[in-house]
Amino acid sequence: MANAYDLIIIGGGPAGLSAGIYGGRAKLKTLIINKGTVGGLVNTTREIVNYPGYGQISGSDLMLNFKKHAESFGVEFLRDQVVSTNLFQEDKIIKTKKGKELSAKAVIIACGSEPRLLNILGEKRLQGNGVAYCATCDAEFFEGEDVVVIGSGDQAIEEGMYITKFAKKVTVIVLHDEGILDCNKVSAEQALQNKKIEFIWNSTVEEILGEENVEGVKIKNLKTGGSSELACQGVFFFVGMIPSTQFLKDSGVEMNPRGYIPVNELMETNLEGVYAVGDNRIKYLRQVVSAAGDGATAAVAAERYIEEWNSFNTNVLQSEKKVLLLFFNALNNESLQFSTLLEEVNKELAENYKVVKIDISTKKNLAQKYGIEKIPAVVVVDKDKEIKQLICSLDKENLKTQLKEESL
Repeated sequence: MANAYDLIIIGGGPAGLSAGIYGGRAKLKTLIINKGTVGGLVNTTREIVNYPGYGQISGSDLMLNFKKHAESFGVEFLRDQVVSTNLFQEDKIIKTKKGKELSAKAVIIACGSEPRLLNILGEKRLQGNGVAYCATCDAEFFEGEDVVVIGSGDQAIEEGMYITKFAKKVTVIVLHDEGILDCNKVSAEQALQNKKIEFIWNSTVEEILGEENVEGVKIKNLKTGGSSELACQGVFFFVGMIPSTQFLKDSGVEMNPRGYIPVNELMETNLEGVYAVGDNRIKYLRQVVSAAGDGATAAVAAERYIEEWNSFNTNVLQSEKKVLLLFFNALNNESLQFSTLLEEVNKELAENYKVVKIDISTKKNLAQKYGIEKIPAVVVVDKDKEIKQLICSLDKENLKTQLKEESL
């Protein structure tokens, strides 16, 4: 089917593109769905100086290299927005805003995050008319004008310094006492020494003023309770990010109260065959390099998951004989002894069964599917129907009796 894939990646930022590179290289039929420009928010980063192998490169150029790399391995791209999913079944279903219905054996969620809105009076109304969230995108529109920056973290201070290249003056509104910023020390020192930056301490913005365009802000002092107005032509908000996971609300994917997705070391979510990477997952460091690592990990895990299920479909669901699913651990001596015994007994029974061995140290999904907690374990299966679990011991006659009963 044209719309059937091995791997669908939702999001085309650094995490999604890295996952695509690894998926394509593994010969998986891979699709990346991205609702905007491939590269995501990284495209708005004017300069990256900490990505290994690049002394200095723009975010857009780096993401273009990522995309070309993915395309070289046959990865497909679709510019569309995912609106609903069915991720519980083996073939996951993805539906898009443009009416496409796609299926995949594994899904990687890499939809990233977006700027958090404060929803103060005038903010939404004046978006695009003086209210902005990306200095790299919009700073040049404020050449020679007065700009207000809201926030004091790394992004706010670093973007504020970038805006000074265009604006006449940048005023930073800070919640904390004088001299206290939430950014790194180097950026703080540079900003405090920048003659084009002024700070208003212990304060917050109550309202964005202006009819058709920003004309100023109303500022409240948190210590005195007094309000004042400051004339400006632009207001940049840098007050944190929120994950772009709203479309997963009823999907069954576990999320924390803020919308971030918890995963394990394989980037697995609570749903089988579904992974989350990059800025939409719970993590310590949100950088291009860590996003790329997430994507690589998830794609390799997805490849092994798909391989496991393809093997299961071929060797079990399509088997003409009943199947003995033997769950064992190749490093466990008892498992190996029982495996030898099971093969021996099956031969004596004229090979009534097909024996399929599953090493749970590398194939955990099937063990979870059948509720295997102790090894060795044997599940008798006929196509997709589980018949029973055997009592596993090194008693040959007991094992033979159990198998004879099932063969009748």
